[in-house]
Amino acid sequence: MKRPRLGINVDHVATLRQARGTDYPDPVAAALLVLQAGAEQVTIHLREDRRHIQDRDLAVLRKVVTGHLNLEMAATDEMVGIASQYKPHTSTLVPEKRKELTTEGGLDVCQGQKKIKKVVEKLKNEGIRVSLFIDPDLEQVRCSQDVGADAIEIHTGCYAEALGRIEQKREFVRIAKAAREGQEIGLEVAAGHGLHYKNVAPLLALSEIVEYNIGHSIIARAIFVGIEKAVREMKDVLAGGK
Repeated sequence: MKRPRLGINVDHVATLRQARGTDYPDPVAAALLVLQAGAEQVTIHLREDRRHIQDRDLAVLRKVVTGHLNLEMAATDEMVGIASQYKPHTSTLVPEKRKELTTEGGLDVCQGQKKIKKVVEKLKNEGIRVSLFIDPDLEQVRCSQDVGADAIEIHTGCYAEALGRIEQKREFVRIAKAAREGQEIGLEVAAGHGLHYKNVAPLLALSEIVEYNIGHSIIARAIFVGIEKAVREMKDVLAGGK
């Protein structure tokens, strides 16, 4: 079975920078280091309130990142305009609340189908691959196909936060069913949110998932071992080496 791709979200490097209003640490430098360490993708979330990643970060990353650049973004006119200007390799549409600490759940594609379809069409017309960040729900998977998405990213937050083996197994099964459905109807399947070096391992049994986007746990680990070693440790996990 082919090892899944690793995308690394460098938002929390920018979080540390913004906490003091300095120009360091630079998420662009972090992005170059994670690619050097073997990550296949850099992921950033340009939020409407600009709490961490800034427009400048996206502009510079688009110029210097030779790997895949994945822009997480709300389905708004402003963000569509920004994506159209910088043309990341992938735009991942995510729900967004101003006061949330981190993304709290998946995009309700079925509820917002008409609007999301228009956004997907605009992005694809700009040559941008479109992924939708959704809960592991079969109806949401099918609606993602209906609006023309190229891929889905399954929200693994409930799995990551599950208390006890029974609850975790239940969430694992939901992810497995959603991933299988996505692959069967022609969507590329990624997964992410709340994943770390231990809880990602069971998901590797799901061959339908070809990409993992992981950020907080890797950046946190990097504080102690350095960012390149933290990335390589996660790549070892994804390769089944641990």
